[in-house]
Amino acid sequence: MPDADQPLLQVKHLTIAFENDETRQAVTTVQDVSFEVRRGEILCIVGESGCGKSVSSMCIPRLLPSPPARILGGEILFDGVDLLKLPIRQIRAYRGKRIGVIFQDPMTALSPLVRVGDQIVEAVRIHEPALPREAARARALEWLGKVGIQDPARALRAYPYELSGGMQQRVMIAMCLILEPQLVIADEPTTALDVTIQAQVLELMLQLHRKDSGMIFITHDMGVVCKMADRVAVMYAGQIVEQAAAKDFFAGPKHPYARALLDALPSHATRGRKLRAIPGQVPSPGHFAEGCRFAERCSEARPECAATPPALHAVGAHLVRCPHAR
Repeated sequence: MPDADQPLLQVKHLTIAFENDETRQAVTTVQDVSFEVRRGEILCIVGESGCGKSVSSMCIPRLLPSPPARILGGEILFDGVDLLKLPIRQIRAYRGKRIGVIFQDPMTALSPLVRVGDQIVEAVRIHEPALPREAARARALEWLGKVGIQDPARALRAYPYELSGGMQQRVMIAMCLILEPQLVIADEPTTALDVTIQAQVLELMLQLHRKDSGMIFITHDMGVVCKMADRVAVMYAGQIVEQAAAKDFFAGPKHPYARALLDALPSHATRGRKLRAIPGQVPSPGHFAEGCRFAERCSEARPECAATPPALHAVGAHLVRCPHAR
């Protein structure tokens, strides 16, 4: 029986590689990643595209295709059970029912050939086969109303391409939350939406978030992090470089990369001035530096940074992967 005080999810020292199609050699993309999610908590994982946010999170419900993905080490403890040790047939019982996923692009996540109602009903009846189809359909109708779709009966009959992007994302949220999962993984669910619809969807997700469940919210938008997060994990080049409670993080990030992300945001203080950009780009897997992976882009780098791999260590209330952080 899991301890009620233990985190809902604990990811410990997760390392993931992908096989190269041509050489069949494994290239490490995520290395030694550890984080946890407690009940009632929203953890935001933030970083530029290519930092390993989605790969780390999609590994939790084992949604990475294998091959080419290979899990080289680590543990994923969900309610005390190591998901990496379960066969896929047992993992399927977790997907949807206990661990729900809201994907980044609903147009590719939803089948264009099946009506919205049939897709939601199928998701429900896979986990509740004894539930009559009409009862599942009534529940789908109820949840489409809960996520703010004004004419849920019409949406239920529609194909995904007949709905706007905002409505498609609401359908995805309804399909995820209808089974009341203990953990929700939201993979950049508002990236493709305009600002007004984005704000509505974020507010909706906060309203529907339950105190007995946890959420991982993946994004590269620091404004979204500020609105959603209880805790923040910053990823860069396949590693977590900083973790802290949201209030501590925004009061003063410690890692140079985290500070650079915040410095790139527009604010009243920078009005009329050119925004500060981070030079260069995230290195591709297989080309990570021997030492600090951010050293080449870091304005505070020292000669030793390029040679010595930094370890996560405590700096006040933060965990930081930089020996010079104070």
